[in-house]
Amino acid sequence: MLQILPPYELAAGETSPYGARTAFGLDPIYITVEAIPDLDKGAIDEVLGADGRRDLERLRALDRVDYAAARALKMRVLHHAFERFHAREWKRGTARAEELAQWIERERAWAEDLALYVALRDSHGMWGWERWPNEERERVPYVISRARETLAMPILEHHYLQWIAHCQWSRAREETSALGVQLMGDLPFVVCGESADVWSRSWQFRRDVSLGAPPDAFSPDGQDWGLPAYDWRAMEEDDLKWLRARTRHAAQMYDRFRLDHVVGYFRMYVRKPGHRGYFDPEGDATQRAHGERVLRAIIDEAGRGNGVNGGRAQVIAEDLGVIPPFVRETLRELQTPGYKVIPWEKDEGAHGGTFRDPSAFSPLSVATWSTHDTAPITAWWDDFTGVEREQLERLAGISKKASEDERVFALLGLLFRAGSSLTLTLAQELLGERTRINTPGTVGEANWTYRLPKPIEDLETDERVKARFERVRGLAGDAGRA
Repeated sequence: MLQILPPYELAAGETSPYGARTAFGLDPIYITVEAIPDLDKGAIDEVLGADGRRDLERLRALDRVDYAAARALKMRVLHHAFERFHAREWKRGTARAEELAQWIERERAWAEDLALYVALRDSHGMWGWERWPNEERERVPYVISRARETLAMPILEHHYLQWIAHCQWSRAREETSALGVQLMGDLPFVVCGESADVWSRSWQFRRDVSLGAPPDAFSPDGQDWGLPAYDWRAMEEDDLKWLRARTRHAAQMYDRFRLDHVVGYFRMYVRKPGHRGYFDPEGDATQRAHGERVLRAIIDEAGRGNGVNGGRAQVIAEDLGVIPPFVRETLRELQTPGYKVIPWEKDEGAHGGTFRDPSAFSPLSVATWSTHDTAPITAWWDDFTGVEREQLERLAGISKKASEDERVFALLGLLFRAGSSLTLTLAQELLGERTRINTPGTVGEANWTYRLPKPIEDLETDERVKARFERVRGLAGDAGRA
């Protein structure tokens, strides 16, 4: 099984996959341009030019992803692909033109607003919708109708990119399914304020407050994510229509998906500028009933997907942080697994507490050493106290004289012996790397720009990697997981 971060479309300059401008559209940056029928090598080379080819080689040689430069280069090629499609297919009404028209009609519920939003945003110098003229900001019908006419070409271009992206996604899913590989996605709790969804459904989102997390051991003042909050009363008026649609879309894309910040469906921690935060809604009984109602709707819709494997997609709850007991009780009642991040699974006591034995974890859980918001265990180990290391050494059977690689293998073996039905490992842990994906509460070039040390094709033939994977395969087999 392969787990990925959210692939939804980001605005130019954004790198966090949790800051998407849509809950539905895929980011064109992931399109494989060589596989677009409207392009060939000659066309790609021509539109890139000598400067573009040099830039491409520079980007491919970087240790980190330069999203701004990569996006600019790719959009240059994608725009050329659209121009060729428009001239050769759309104007002539070919079979491929009809395929796009049918796709637009089928996905109109989300694609229409997203394409218009992107076209309007581009026409306003990339400013977000809250800085647009009042009539466009408030979606006055005759103004919106006029915009659809005047911006018809960029709107069609965005539809084209989404069509290409979704077609490539479907083909990739068919191939991974044929290989026996499942795909696990990630459903962000909410979209950013500057998104097509908040613009088109502004009455269902609270913009007078900012969403975040309450104070905890890692953040004494709490966290402010700068994201809008749901207006649950407005959401209930149409029976959670937007959440249901988003879930069905995810169920078509993935075999299973992670519900980010699941506690937020029970209670959101919000704050007004300059004020202390508070929970919405208030009161344990109200929160429990509300969370159960929303989760039941999500789980129900996850079973309505018609993705590559048919049937239902499994929901996994990200239940980390400050979680009231009734949240995990509800998850158990709904047979929805939550997370067990081993370094955070402790019983209270002296010296910071005692690590729990992963073998005692409930089967209804997902065990892991780390997440995209922590260091991989290859590096996190350095942050543990001497007492913590001794405890983990006893649990994993690690010798005091073990090398770093031997220690990592022993820790992976401990993870695989967990009682949880599913275990997850970061790519860095499998490859023996120490790079972190994201450090919460910080902004910098290191966040969200991780890339593999080599392309997949080169890793496949790397003798060191092959030897590591054989070792990991053996550990998984010893634990009954392979």
